[in-house]
Amino acid sequence: METEQKGILPKDNAYLAGHEKEEKSLFEAWKNNSLHNSWIISGVEGIGKATLAYKFARFLLSGNPKADNLDVSPSNHVFHLVSNNAHPDLKVIERDYTDTEKRKIIKAIKSGEQLSDEELGELKKSAFIRVDDVRNINEFLTKKSSLDGWRAVIVDSVDELNNAGANAILKVLEEPPYKTIMLLISHNPNKLLPTILSRCAKLNLKPLDDNIVASLLRRYRSELSEKNIKSLVEISAGSIGKAIKYADTNAVGLYDELSKIIYGKNNFSTAALIDFAGKSAKDEDSYFIAKEMILKFVSNNMKNTENVKELAEAWDYAIKVFDEVDRINLDKKQILVNILVNIINAI
Repeated sequence: METEQKGILPKDNAYLAGHEKEEKSLFEAWKNNSLHNSWIISGVEGIGKATLAYKFARFLLSGNPKADNLDVSPSNHVFHLVSNNAHPDLKVIERDYTDTEKRKIIKAIKSGEQLSDEELGELKKSAFIRVDDVRNINEFLTKKSSLDGWRAVIVDSVDELNNAGANAILKVLEEPPYKTIMLLISHNPNKLLPTILSRCAKLNLKPLDDNIVASLLRRYRSELSEKNIKSLVEISAGSIGKAIKYADTNAVGLYDELSKIIYGKNNFSTAALIDFAGKSAKDEDSYFIAKEMILKFVSNNMKNTENVKELAEAWDYAIKVFDEVDRINLDKKQILVNILVNIINAI
């Protein structure tokens, strides 16, 4: 799913920066009655794909024939319905919580408790979007829309469909009903079925300019110093979602610690390496940030070393092993140690 951060969930966010051209493209297609009924909105994670999808869905559902852009006021009743997952003409398909985590939610509801956003954020979700959830789109589309208006389906993300889910979404794309928009969010469209790609219009969002990422950090994390903002911009590669996640998890400090360990190869500290790996493997969020910072370090240093071949091989090894960790249950701490030793030997 597109990166979600505290206070700026895509369904709640009325502010989108850096994608004015794409907004205009969607608006002009609507205005000229040439709007394709299925779209793939692609680009790296955390740049605003889901925010754009929700913005366009809200615009269509608001049914304003005199609009001159995609903006819908947060005070608009459509905005409130979408934000509260309550609009009858919007269907959102995404990974659901695992059965174990669902039981926790049900137990909390039955006991009259309400899980906080932080507690909900810690709950584990399924590895894939369930095929039954995809098939529910057909049931949704058989119902008549309210006020004879548009219906919108957002899939966030289409990358998280397994083979059965991909085939199910393909059947929906083959014959979409009148005044229905399908918005498929993808972080890596090259891995999608060619038949899905062929049935959709494409909207490829580029990484945000550094000045836009910095501006958004000031907007959403006003407590950050300009020094921290500069460091976060440098490691976020045009993704405001990543920049905010990095800010909230002290990724800059982790990157600095990582640099000291690797560049201290002549005074190699096994204790520091093991301590870093242990802290980074303690939970999923810590592991994710460590993984991101390790790959970022290798990428940043590829052009600053004479050992380009060796570092490229270390990169390939890291990618391969990280992929194996994601597919099978390996010891994350030991894997991190192995990857870092390999990088240290390559620098």
